[in-house]
Amino acid sequence: MLFRKAGKSRVSGTGRSVFVATAPFLIEPRFVERVWGWSDLHPWFDRKADRQPIGEVWLTGDECTVASGPLAGGLLKDVFKDAPEAMLGKGAPSADSPLLIKVIFAREKLSVQVHPDDRLAKKYGQPRGKTECWYALAAGPSAQVALGLTPETTISNVESGIEDGTLERSLEMIDVRVGDMIYVDAGTVHAIWPGSVLLETQQNSDITYRLYDYGRGRELHIEKSLEALRLKTRAGKVPPSALADRTILVDADYFCVERIPVEVSRSSTSLPNEKESRAGLSYLFAAEGSGRLASPSFGTVDLSARGIVAVPAASPVFAVQDLGGLDLIRISPRWPERG
Repeated sequence: MLFRKAGKSRVSGTGRSVFVATAPFLIEPRFVERVWGWSDLHPWFDRKADRQPIGEVWLTGDECTVASGPLAGGLLKDVFKDAPEAMLGKGAPSADSPLLIKVIFAREKLSVQVHPDDRLAKKYGQPRGKTECWYALAAGPSAQVALGLTPETTISNVESGIEDGTLERSLEMIDVRVGDMIYVDAGTVHAIWPGSVLLETQQNSDITYRLYDYGRGRELHIEKSLEALRLKTRAGKVPPSALADRTILVDADYFCVERIPVEVSRSSTSLPNEKESRAGLSYLFAAEGSGRLASPSFGTVDLSARGIVAVPAASPVFAVQDLGGLDLIRISPRWPERG
């Protein structure tokens, strides 16, 4: 049973009482080592690698910690576990945290890889597959990603390309520019190349099947990759949709990503878009600049550049304030139709 009181919720019935903040809260990023990553994340994050390069900054991972409010220091996954309705609203198909949001820093080419869809992931004991999208926060003049296979490619071509090291010849390459949104549905063979900084939004899954890894000695997953890949997918650049009060960057099966203009101040009641029929979870990410969330119910939450705030479904009303140069990205989960 869920009780609401002064910006908090109390969940009871499990032999204990757990107080869960319904007010928006900051999340501490988690810095993940990758062989292809950067040794110094400045000026994006105040972080240098200790040993191995850092390739991913997880903003909403299950093991990320809450950085503000009464639950500061707790794990994000436990917040969802203890109060799924307060976080997600009614009707969510799962109590799990639905989205994993990252910033990708590639100094070298990532592996050529593919992700399974929900059906295949469940076949191998995983709760969900991995459809994702990339929003280019920065891009150099030669930035590219591999996205899908060339039209003439067959499964036999893929198999022989893995064997003789020529798989790259079968990849469709696209240029990346600042502000591009790239949709990558499950089953798309893909690889991120150096030259860009990408904000990645995906289903909350870390499943990756590697087809080819440039001899770096990491495990490959050839059989599962071949089972997961599709020769043709819906992957590609998504043109922005400019509305009067926002720009929709992508609105797909599992997520919606929007740029929200804030002229001095904006009420939280104006943040959901017209397709959202109910209050639900969202995240506010500061791509640039800084902002503040303010409300009589919880005080203030300051949002610095590259910081992220979770806004629970049960959040009280607040105002978003631009403290200088705020480029606000709003990310919210979508529940695909279940057949």
